[in-house]
Amino acid sequence: MTLAAFLTFASLMLLGAISPGPAVLMSARTGLTEGFRTGAMLAAGIGLGAMFWAAMALFGLGIVFSATPFLLKALKLVGGVFLVWIAYTLIRHAADPFVTADAGALPRSPGSALRLGLYTQLSNPKPAVLMSVIFLGTVPQGTPAWQYAALFAVIFCFETGWNVIVARIFSLDRSRQAYIRLKPVIDCSFGLLLGLLGLKLALL
Repeated sequence: MTLAAFLTFASLMLLGAISPGPAVLMSARTGLTEGFRTGAMLAAGIGLGAMFWAAMALFGLGIVFSATPFLLKALKLVGGVFLVWIAYTLIRHAADPFVTADAGALPRSPGSALRLGLYTQLSNPKPAVLMSVIFLGTVPQGTPAWQYAALFAVIFCFETGWNVIVARIFSLDRSRQAYIRLKPVIDCSFGLLLGLLGLKLALL
């Protein structure tokens, strides 16, 4: 694999990581409501989910989706329902007062945050199709295993790193104070966006 192909691959993966979607929204809200450490663990789960879809793309899942569209549709439906459920939960509790950890409400455990990040990333099978196209277009056949390992490391670092940055920005005191003041509006906005993404995923 040439350096130019590697840089092209990395650039495309970075663009995919920073594009707005369910993972970025969940990182932002987790940073706001549960702090940076929990948001960082959620980001790590998102990175693991991205590696899973990359592995599936590498083994031809994108081609399978093209040959059997009903399978992709079924996965999109399941993922869309998951996102809509999260959206419903956010909107339902938007008017509830914000309770900080100091008042006795602890953030979710690191393992729980990791799993939520993983589930959020796995709820959207579109990355598998996108990664299939990127792998086919930039990674030649016969690429050594160590280069594949480097590519997977790039995917994990970009997905995790970007969402860690998002969680950090939204975990800052100024961001949290703004959230406390505008919690009903912000939660409804997050819920609406996640719900629309879920409906789009399930219906299109």
